[in-house]
Amino acid sequence: MRRHPRRGEAGREVTEATSAKAASERGAEVGRRIGVGLMYGLWKPRVLGAWRVPATGPAILAVNHSHNIDGPMVMGVAPRPTHFLIKKEAFVGPLDPFLLGIGQLKVDRSVADRGAITQALDVLSAGGVLGIFPEGTRGEGDFASLRAGLAYFAVRSGAPVVPVAVLGSSERPGRLIKALPPLRSRIDVVFGDPFEAGDGSGRRTRKALDEATERIQKQLTAHLENARRLTGR
Repeated sequence: MRRHPRRGEAGREVTEATSAKAASERGAEVGRRIGVGLMYGLWKPRVLGAWRVPATGPAILAVNHSHNIDGPMVMGVAPRPTHFLIKKEAFVGPLDPFLLGIGQLKVDRSVADRGAITQALDVLSAGGVLGIFPEGTRGEGDFASLRAGLAYFAVRSGAPVVPVAVLGSSERPGRLIKALPPLRSRIDVVFGDPFEAGDGSGRRTRKALDEATERIQKQLTAHLENARRLTGR
C-alpha cells in the first residue's frame, strides 16, 4: 500500500523536482560555456546565422552528423543552452555523470526509449532547446536518411525546427590526434531559418509523421546545399 505523504513532504517532492529541472537547465548553460572555451580554444569556428535561432521559447536544432565533434561544436557556438539526445553508448565511465550534469539526454536507440522521449518533451514544454541528429547515427552528414524521431518531437511539441549544418569537421584527421579534426582548423556552423514541421492540423498519425519527415528532409537538404555554397565546402 502506498503511504500518503506527511505534512510538508508533498511540497518538498515538488520543490525537489523543480530544483532538478532547474539544475538541468543550469547544467546545459554550464555545458555551453565549457563548449565555448573548448571549441574556440582548439579550433576556429565560423558561425553563420546564429541570430536565426529563436531567442525564447522551444526550438529544435536539427544537426547533420559526420563527426563526433559536431554535437560539442554546436553546443559551444549556439546562442542558447542546448540539450542533445545522445546515444547511451557515449555515457561510459566519468562521461556518464558529466554529460548528465550538463543537461544532456541519454537515449537507448535499440528501443522506444520512453524515458528519453519524456525528458526531451519536457525540455521543449519548458521552453528549452533540444538538439537532435535526425540521421540517427554518424555518417555522411548529408541528411539523406532521416529517422522519424525529429518529426515526432516537432509535431508533438509544435516547436520550430532550426536546420544546422556543420562543415569541415570530417574533412581530414588531425596530426596529433587522429580522432579529432586538425587543431586550429576552421569548422563552419551554419544555422538556417526555423520552420514548422507539421501541416498545422495537429495530427500525429503515422501518415502525418511520414509527411512531416518528408517535409523536414526537403528543408534540411536545401539548407545543407545553401550552407555549402555560402562556405565554399
